[in-house]
Amino acid sequence: MSESAVGERPPFEAQDAHQLRLAHLSRADIGRLDSGSMRVRNRGMLLRRIWTHRTTSRAALARETGLSRSAVSALVESLIDVGLVHESGQGVSKGGRRPTLITFNDDAFLVIGVDLGATHVSVAGTNLRGEVRHWRRADIATQADPQGALAAVRRLVAEVRAEAGPEAELLGVGVAMSSPVNPADPGRYPPLFLPAWQGVDLLRDLDLPGDPPLFIDNDANLGALAESWWGAGQDGADLAFIKLGTGIGAGFVVDGHIFRGHGGAAGEIGHLVIDPAGPRCVCGLQGCLATFVGTPALLAAAEARRDAEPGSLLPTGPLGLKAVIQAVQAGDPLARSVIQDVAGRLGLALAGLLNLMNPKTVVLGGELATVGDALVHPLRASVLQRSVWTAVANSRIVVSRLGERDVALGAATKVLQAALMHPAQFPVQWAA
Repeated sequence: MSESAVGERPPFEAQDAHQLRLAHLSRADIGRLDSGSMRVRNRGMLLRRIWTHRTTSRAALARETGLSRSAVSALVESLIDVGLVHESGQGVSKGGRRPTLITFNDDAFLVIGVDLGATHVSVAGTNLRGEVRHWRRADIATQADPQGALAAVRRLVAEVRAEAGPEAELLGVGVAMSSPVNPADPGRYPPLFLPAWQGVDLLRDLDLPGDPPLFIDNDANLGALAESWWGAGQDGADLAFIKLGTGIGAGFVVDGHIFRGHGGAAGEIGHLVIDPAGPRCVCGLQGCLATFVGTPALLAAAEARRDAEPGSLLPTGPLGLKAVIQAVQAGDPLARSVIQDVAGRLGLALAGLLNLMNPKTVVLGGELATVGDALVHPLRASVLQRSVWTAVANSRIVVSRLGERDVALGAATKVLQAALMHPAQFPVQWAA
């Protein structure tokens, strides 16, 4: 599989194409549109273009959008007034006066992303460029203890806000859940996946100080979003993100958008049946992928083989995933063999995914992915044995470069994306 380079792309190309068409409507059509609505739409379009370019000029914005220079100047002034952009010196003249440069203010607001994993809570505080400035993590059995998990989120969010300082105004909080999330009811979760969370409504019960806007999505979806904005998917091509953890989940970015399926259940790759004679899964099916490659199954297999094959670098007693990863990195044959078995099983599912959806990039995330080539090489071999060549010829399988912060960063990115698409969500007083 090819290893092509990744380049930056504007994440709003498709969304703003429609707005650019609006800018060239006939006068009769424009007359039928509310002038206030047009101002809001155009302000958002300019804000997104300044964010994408980082630094530009009023003249360049007018050329790109077809808006008049006077309209652009008025809209830019409104963005300056609320602190989202600022003037940053003089540009190079192309004949005539040197243009005044306009720069997006990356540090205008604090954004918080929360990863409610199966066994941990992680909280990232970012600026408006996705740069993680603050980080907290606590180990907690979130699936079995929702009230403890919510208390941990409140505590860690409070610590991040305190570290950011009183001048850092909060834009919003994104939360990643290790469960399907129904966009129509994002605060509640299926009992099949989170039985202990029945009766909990995250939108109601998280209860953060100041009641900031809350955005909730599935963890693999948000990992995919983070990769498409800041990681391996910045080239704009279709992408699949595979979250390797207690369970196995997948998130898809198709044509620049998260693909959720009907009811938000797309991506439950961990519950693909790969062996009908396999173990019973928590979902009620038999032989699901998660029963072979989820963390509990991996550790059980490693312990059984260690006890039957003395001489491994794996420590005695109950194993944790870190111990297995360390043994793999130290070159322990038994530990590497366990990872190869995982790669073979996972390859069955990824081969089907590539045959069906043909994403350009498959990104592996989660703690297990940190073993790197020890997982990726046998996984590629497994996929190649089971895929139609045309589905994999121009695809690649890579490990996330965003590390353990990928999902929390994706949760923060969901907040940023929403605000850039709808600037009224910024907590500022816009001019009429």
